[in-house]
Amino acid sequence: MMTHTSRQLAARPVAVIGAGTLGRRIAMMFASDGGLVRLYDLSADVRTAALDYVAAELPEVVASRPGATEGHVVGVDTLEAALDDAWLVIEAVPERLDLKRSLFADLDRIAPADTILASNSSSYASRLFVEQVEHKERVLNMHFYMPPAQNAVDLMSDGATDPAIIERLKAELPRYGVHPFEAHRESTGFIFNRVWAAIKREALEVVAEGVTTPEDFDAMFQVNTGVKLGVFRMMDQVGLDVVLDIENHYASENPHLPEGPRRLLHEYVDTGRLGVKTGRGFYDDYATAASDA
Repeated sequence: MMTHTSRQLAARPVAVIGAGTLGRRIAMMFASDGGLVRLYDLSADVRTAALDYVAAELPEVVASRPGATEGHVVGVDTLEAALDDAWLVIEAVPERLDLKRSLFADLDRIAPADTILASNSSSYASRLFVEQVEHKERVLNMHFYMPPAQNAVDLMSDGATDPAIIERLKAELPRYGVHPFEAHRESTGFIFNRVWAAIKREALEVVAEGVTTPEDFDAMFQVNTGVKLGVFRMMDQVGLDVVLDIENHYASENPHLPEGPRRLLHEYVDTGRLGVKTGRGFYDDYATAASDA
């Protein structure tokens, strides 16, 4: 893998594959250092909504960080257009292993030889979807939380990742206002997400058992922790379909996990209440915020 200076990398675009809730936020952060970001999604409506979100939020992100400079995010509808001369690609598609396997095979085939291929998967280790990838040394997990408010990033090897790539990302990512932390061995849920998954699961369980309501749990959580958003509000932001996919993945690895959280999530997902992106989730007051999905 060739090495490049920060100036050389800054002259090349970043590509984000998937323009949903996290994809558009990731694109925005990489556009806060004056560069070009290409945002790929097959849906023209999703691309338009994503670009509208970036246009509305990027100026505030840039203003909040000394030295930040407003760059550009453009929408594209082919992988070839997204990957052209990109130094970094971040996959942010739904949590489906078959989809990620197919996509990373395409990314490896199309992207320039020195392009880093990263996955924003919330729960799947990149080792699980590189069987069709020839150059496994350039693939890794790069998991974001909810930027620009939650700016930590997990980095984790696929088992064959060139260590120089991880060191390069540790050095480069802070330029974009995000903070990388390396998982030094494979871990489902990486570092923070393992703990967060347990919090979400137990919150869902106490509601599934009828002990409390989402609103009361969030209110108590805010009082005791001082956070701005409660657990159920945060799940609504992520998307309850995504939360369910993640919980199903954890359950596939550990069949002893309680079923109540998955049953409760199914009640909402099966009726189209996915959270902010559909206007309704555990809460019903997202009508004006649904464009940020």
